[in-house]
Amino acid sequence: MTYDDGPSKYTQHLLDILKEKGAKATFFVTGAHWSSADTQWSATLKRAYDEGHQIASHTWNHADLNTLTDAQRRTEMSQVEKALMGAIGRYPTYMRPPYIRCAADCQATMGSLGYHVIIWDLNTDDYNNLTPETIQNAKDNVYNKLDGKSPATNDFMSIAHDIHYQTVYNLTSYQIDLGKQLGYDHVTLGECLSDPPANWYRTQL
Repeated sequence: MTYDDGPSKYTQHLLDILKEKGAKATFFVTGAHWSSADTQWSATLKRAYDEGHQIASHTWNHADLNTLTDAQRRTEMSQVEKALMGAIGRYPTYMRPPYIRCAADCQATMGSLGYHVIIWDLNTDDYNNLTPETIQNAKDNVYNKLDGKSPATNDFMSIAHDIHYQTVYNLTSYQIDLGKQLGYDHVTLGECLSDPPANWYRTQL
């Protein structure tokens, strides 16, 4: 389970749900939504990190990286790195490009910075379903992706957004409970990819 665009005022409750249900997630954080000087969001990220969730980058301004120069892309990433160093004492090695746009030039920049560029293969589409009624569409997306699949032969990287109320208070518990019912574990992205935790972060640029 991965969450983009946070942290937000809902993320602490999301962490409560994940802890209660024994699930781990990966948070692709957007720097402009917080800073190392913002103690509320930094404390949220520190809690997530301390509780075993993976923290990754979703750039600083949520810009389309394909429209930026190499220097601008590096600035997008370095600003998040500096803020995360202040919050959790680590630089991430995983990133998700906004709008899932990262062509060859962008890939080259990220590669030179030591990043794994991560997409997803289960789109909950939660951000288009923000009401108590329409969030059922996101639940259906999860169900339809898992239905008929076996955890012995299938794994999934899902995307949702912890900046939305219905995602945190409605979709998340459903997704975890359904997954457990079908035999799935909910782990960090690094664990899902069999990448040792020592590779998820750097302590130096």
